[in-house]
Amino acid sequence: MTHRTRPPSRICPNCDGFASAAITLGGRNRNGHLRTITAHCSACHGTGIARRSPVREGARV
Repeated sequence: MTHRTRPPSRICPNCDGFASAAITLGGRNRNGHLRTITAHCSACHGTGIARRSPVREGARV
């Protein structure tokens, strides 16, 4: 008996699955660490997975 598998998740076409990136601002803080910010993909909101659009079946009116 085969196991049921989930359909493969859709990777976001805008970020190719790399939804977040750490960007250095240049310079260091008082402790010597690099100052960074995190940027998220605006299309998938940092998840890396594209939303599935509902499929409509039937004829157009």
